[in-house]
Amino acid sequence: MIIGIVAIAKNHAIGKGGKLPWHYPADLRFFKQATTGSAVVMGMNTWASIGKPLPDRLNIVLSRSGNIEVQPSVVLLRSKEEVIAISAYLNCDVFIIGGAKTYESFADVIDKWIVTEVPETIEDADVFMPASFTDGFDVQGELALGEGLMARIFQRRPN
Repeated sequence: MIIGIVAIAKNHAIGKGGKLPWHYPADLRFFKQATTGSAVVMGMNTWASIGKPLPDRLNIVLSRSGNIEVQPSVVLLRSKEEVIAISAYLNCDVFIIGGAKTYESFADVIDKWIVTEVPETIEDADVFMPASFTDGFDVQGELALGEGLMARIFQRRPN
């Protein structure tokens, strides 16, 4: 299954200056719990902001032209189609973890969204999710994470 996972502010902000514009340990714990044992797909900017492979996950970095240092548990792929092709051979979920361009690229193939709602408005954010990104999805469940955070799980409606 291809799953989008994102934390968004009240104004749909997801980034500021190449980083998350907040720090919530409850969100980080939830992200780790949700994605451990799976594959995570990220764009080059997200890879650069994380700075190292996420442990206990297959880290797939997506870039048409960039290069990364070869290291265990990290794969560089050049296109969405390559990610979809390799996902057929993986015995795990594939999480799309950002950034905005990567979310946009995979929007038509994401089966489920896990959206953590951050109880803030980030006035000077520079990266946003479109307000319509969960159109065509139904809320399947929600989890209170603590620290005022709510995670909602959205499942794509059948055609």
